[in-house]
Amino acid sequence: RLDILHNNVGISVAGGDAEISKIEGDAFDRIMAINLKSMVLAIKHALPVMRGQQSGNIVNISSTAAHEDYPWVTYKASKAAAKAMTEQVALQNAPHGIRVNCIQPGLMNTPMAVDARMDAWDMTREEVVAMRDAKVPLGGKMGTAWDVANAALFLVSDEARFITGVTLMVDGGAHCRIG
Repeated sequence: RLDILHNNVGISVAGGDAEISKIEGDAFDRIMAINLKSMVLAIKHALPVMRGQQSGNIVNISSTAAHEDYPWVTYKASKAAAKAMTEQVALQNAPHGIRVNCIQPGLMNTPMAVDARMDAWDMTREEVVAMRDAKVPLGGKMGTAWDVANAALFLVSDEARFITGVTLMVDGGAHCRIG
């Protein structure tokens, strides 16, 4: 039995990501393999079990970077693709009782998010945290992994039984400023 598949993968600058004029082919391939291909293959192998039991939940973690100004092209592209894939897989598997949803975290206070920017921007941890906190309307603080985890728990719960193919932004309202 397989009730939940939670695809939470991501790499960016640490994997060699860069702006479009500087990205290397090997870095592009590595980031896409980790951020997108791993999700595709995990879903491919989970679906036969979920279809057999006529139920299941898949949650894919994307990023608000998919639709905002973001300097690292491969990460952005991979997270936009994860959202698009979520919608298609949801449509194809709804008749089998399988719900497929996406979470797009915004600014998060995690080692990957903060440490990568410290190095890339030559800033201290405190400077990076203060700069990112200031961009979040709700409470003036970045979110945490717990905020994303709680969103995932909701999406796989019975309370979300009529929700599939959606993208839930977990960003403290920052998306309201985009555009």
